[in-house]
Amino acid sequence: MTTRPLSAPSDIIGASATRLAAAIRDREVSASEVVDAFLARIEAVNPKINAIVQLTATPAREEARAADAALARGELKGLLHGVPCTIKDTIETAGVVCTGGTTGRANYVPTEDATAVARLRAAGAIVLGKTNVPELAAAFESDNLVYGRTNNPYDLARTPGGSSGGESAIVAAGGSPLGLGTDAGGSIRLPAHFCGLAAIKPTSGRVPRTGTFPYPPGFRTELSHTAPIARTVEDLVLTLPILSGPDFVDHTIIDAPLGDPKAVSPHGLRVAFYTEMGGIKVTAETVASVKRAAKALEDAGCVLEEAVPPGIEETRDLFSRIFGVDGGTGARALFAAIGTKEISPLLQRSFESLFANAAQSPAELFALIARRDRFRQTMLGFLRRYDAILAPVCAFPAVPHGTSFDPDKAPGFAYTMTYNLTGWPSTAIRAGTSPEGLPIGVQIVARPWREDVSLALALAVEKRLTGWKGPTAV
Repeated sequence: MTTRPLSAPSDIIGASATRLAAAIRDREVSASEVVDAFLARIEAVNPKINAIVQLTATPAREEARAADAALARGELKGLLHGVPCTIKDTIETAGVVCTGGTTGRANYVPTEDATAVARLRAAGAIVLGKTNVPELAAAFESDNLVYGRTNNPYDLARTPGGSSGGESAIVAAGGSPLGLGTDAGGSIRLPAHFCGLAAIKPTSGRVPRTGTFPYPPGFRTELSHTAPIARTVEDLVLTLPILSGPDFVDHTIIDAPLGDPKAVSPHGLRVAFYTEMGGIKVTAETVASVKRAAKALEDAGCVLEEAVPPGIEETRDLFSRIFGVDGGTGARALFAAIGTKEISPLLQRSFESLFANAAQSPAELFALIARRDRFRQTMLGFLRRYDAILAPVCAFPAVPHGTSFDPDKAPGFAYTMTYNLTGWPSTAIRAGTSPEGLPIGVQIVARPWREDVSLALALAVEKRLTGWKGPTAV
């Protein structure tokens, strides 16, 4: 296949991070030209979508010039030399305001990069800015009292999701080729689904959480992941090894081998798929998208079987009890410490739902731990028979602003939560389109530490179903 030349800014902003990295290394295009093209695109689209909340144009241009000068001397910083990226506003970046969406940190400037940010920079990436989130990353929409609401580039009346909604919106709109977000209940996969992107939630313990705000304590630690988002699966394959491995700060991170997805053959892999769990209905187009992805995997040589993991119907209740184990007392104590006086409507709804299941006694807390362990054991027993699981990311495509907590919508977000509870790797990839022209994604889950299998199968789906398609609303 002939590689399209990057002869115009439109070619640059449409290229993958992998393609851009190669073009910069080969002197086909300069890092300065790439950064300028993306900054121009941000200037054009951000007034409509409000995804970038802190723009770092001046240092980005300076770093691009330095990257070009280094190449002229024959020096290559790393695999992402000169490639722009954006960072979710719950992940700290030295010298750039990091609010976490809450007013008490409206002027907070970290002095150090989060581990994942430092690793991207060490590989040569150039940060263009920070992207919007819900307050404390605790909702499936991105709206807060500091920066306001982020809009979906496929339909401005709809949300791009949360909590990595600003990331998904700007990457989908062509303002960044690569983003860094987090996922504690679907916060990277759900926005990828709403915006037609590729994203991976790694195995719990793969990528350090150091430098995220608020740092997920206690019960929430294993639910939470630092994760990349992009327009192509090849960019996830490129980025995940850069982010992975111990930093000797986050004590949960394991130095586990990370396989190469390109060395994984789909032929003969056993894949279970399901389109509904626990009576949570999905749209007809979502069912069709899962079945379309199943056919793509079958065409790639996989062995498909329709099967629902036993006990999966517990997901939503169990997740809410784990996530809300303290009833929000930790969040309220944090607000008192940092000076947040007023919380956003979205966070208030989280307190009324996700944080409404506090354990009332030591006995109840012990029972919750035991229930979580039984859930994991049952799920792992199911996975003994399969190499991967194919499922919806959500019951529906992107929803109108302000509706994610509505009774007819809230249950539909449970599909991602299952794999935060298990900690298994899960890649989201576009597999269809709704009648309204909205993207529909699927998630491909693999065994613990087998991100290579999840990504290899996502590559197979992307190859056959074309993957990302640009938005029309911006």
